[in-house]
Amino acid sequence: MRPLTAISLLALALLAACARVPSRPTASASPTVASMQRAATRHRLALALPQLETTADAVGRAVDRMIESGDSVLDRIAAQDRARLTLSGTVGALDDLGVDIALVANRLNLLKETSPDPKLREAATAQIKRLQDWIVGLDYREDVYAVVKAFADTKPPLVGEPRRLLDETLRDYRRAGLGLPKGPRDEVEKLRKELAAKETDFQSNITESKTLVKFTAAELAGLPADFLRQPALKAGADEYTLNANITLQYLMVMENAASEAARKRMLAARDTTAKDKNVPLMNEIVRLRQQIATKLGYASWADYQTEVKMVKNAATAIAFMQRLKTGLQPKLDAELRELVPLKRRATGDARATINLWDWRYYANQLKKEKYTVDAEALRVFFTYEKSLAGMFRVYETIFAIRIAGVAGAFPKWHDDVKLYSVTDIATGEPLGALYLDMFPRDGKYNHFAQFPITPGKRLADGRYQRPVAALICNFPPPQKDRPSLLSHDEVETLFHEFGHAMHTLLTRAAYARFSGTSVPGDFVEAPSQMLENWIWDKQVLDSFAADYRDPSKKIPAETIGKLKAAKLATIGAHYRRQLSFGLLDMALHARTNSAEKIDCVKITNPILSDTFLPVIEGTAFIANFGHMAGGYDASYYGYAWADAIAQDLATEFEKAPKRYFDTAAGRRLRDEIYAPGGSRDVNESIERFLGRAWTQEPFLRYIGVTK
Repeated sequence: MRPLTAISLLALALLAACARVPSRPTASASPTVASMQRAATRHRLALALPQLETTADAVGRAVDRMIESGDSVLDRIAAQDRARLTLSGTVGALDDLGVDIALVANRLNLLKETSPDPKLREAATAQIKRLQDWIVGLDYREDVYAVVKAFADTKPPLVGEPRRLLDETLRDYRRAGLGLPKGPRDEVEKLRKELAAKETDFQSNITESKTLVKFTAAELAGLPADFLRQPALKAGADEYTLNANITLQYLMVMENAASEAARKRMLAARDTTAKDKNVPLMNEIVRLRQQIATKLGYASWADYQTEVKMVKNAATAIAFMQRLKTGLQPKLDAELRELVPLKRRATGDARATINLWDWRYYANQLKKEKYTVDAEALRVFFTYEKSLAGMFRVYETIFAIRIAGVAGAFPKWHDDVKLYSVTDIATGEPLGALYLDMFPRDGKYNHFAQFPITPGKRLADGRYQRPVAALICNFPPPQKDRPSLLSHDEVETLFHEFGHAMHTLLTRAAYARFSGTSVPGDFVEAPSQMLENWIWDKQVLDSFAADYRDPSKKIPAETIGKLKAAKLATIGAHYRRQLSFGLLDMALHARTNSAEKIDCVKITNPILSDTFLPVIEGTAFIANFGHMAGGYDASYYGYAWADAIAQDLATEFEKAPKRYFDTAAGRRLRDEIYAPGGSRDVNESIERFLGRAWTQEPFLRYIGVTK
């Protein structure tokens, strides 16, 4: 997942994101911040780590400076002689400003979601709202827009990325309402500012929520003993306190607790997280979005959002999901029929059926019984440290890079945070820096995502600004008597999220607007989802997965085959659940009546129940669905859409001579998908990588919709 801050159209696009001196880094020397910066200087690059604010006052001053300097930049753009306008002085200058904004907004968003200091998180939240309010106003500087339009009216002979920059900037002004009369335009600006503030509140309410659930040892029977030995979970002699809002703890119960009552209680807690605050907020958010879309001349917010995506309109996205929903019905029915006997045998109830709180548990039991795969038992093969190092070696091989831990002091927001440098293996050119914040703690973002910090960008002095990013994850922490042990699913997540980091760090886009993951939202997940295929390959797993108690023991090929079979045995449930999220998203955002009163729970709960399994009465999944205020609104369909692209992309490695270690295919992926980012149409990038247009057929065959 890639979190997004709700900001203006123009600034969001801008945020989304040289001479070479041959030298080869040595494997023995750990880089330091100073050595990274010296290497950057040699290669005519800029590489700087964020200077993180440590007090509420510092956060406020950072926003003060950004607003003051930003207004000055806009004033200079607007004051230019209309007879001497240039690309660099108009849309180029706006891209430069977008970088300055990103450096502040991304830094504050990182503090808001990761700082151990609640006062700093609170200050960051408040100042992000203030900054967003100002950023929305950027689109409505009529004097700046007039200069950009005047430059466009000269019909400059632009091609490639510069032409794309001008065209998309003009498109964003149109989508912000600059073509409207002043009255309606002012109304859109006001609504967008209100929307941005409410989206920030929605996300903060989720992050700050502690949904604590108490269990006895008997209720948690089935959970791994090592997990329950964590001191933080033990609340008494026979009492454990788990936080349903921490994904790791939630999934541990849902996948392993033999007690149906315990699973149901955990699910109910999860799906009522932030309910009282976030249900009213989401009602308002949906209403505001539709009002904005209507005033801008769109039938719905979904049509507004999808206009700039690969699907182009809401109808295409909905049709895609409905086709999958219908096609997957026989597969889902067959999967549930296979789970029912397991529950009836376990409960002694001959009429038992599979409920929403059952499917994860009995899918796990099916893996153990039919496929003799115990996901928890496989953790001994995946220590966090060796999985991370093994993944580094895989990505170093296919992308021709080196990843190394940075020694010495560096700016960070928590003592657990580590920093890595990424360099080109052939030239020694620094490609960027990556922070890893990998274990849960109070007040921290509770899922898994890449957070952008510094976007890639060609600077005015000719140097290239290399990117900096962070992975914020919540893997099982190490314990006194054992290392952090990951499940196979968590290793898949690790490969996925690091794929986003590769997309960010390998960029060559000249403008920040197109840097790295700044691609259409229904494509952004595809490269990362493709890389999930790696951890299903025996050769890849053997390169790092070994029993930490006896490293000579590898995962048998038979077990990997059973893992694959087990995954496909429940893949219908996985995708129907995903489609339930995509369809509820569209049900909220494809509405065309901006005056209609919204009840997001009444709209979404029936869709969840119909598309997958009936929800628990009184719950409100939508209140804890952070994607709906994190940049995936009217866009959640993009996960399945990107999965379809990912399966086709993966065929290039599957047929390559060295398969998942093939350097030629990896280099094409780096050069044709990752390096250009959004600087050209992604369909062109895909076609250059595949040598043909992409097709959904590999995906449809994989999930069982077609044969």
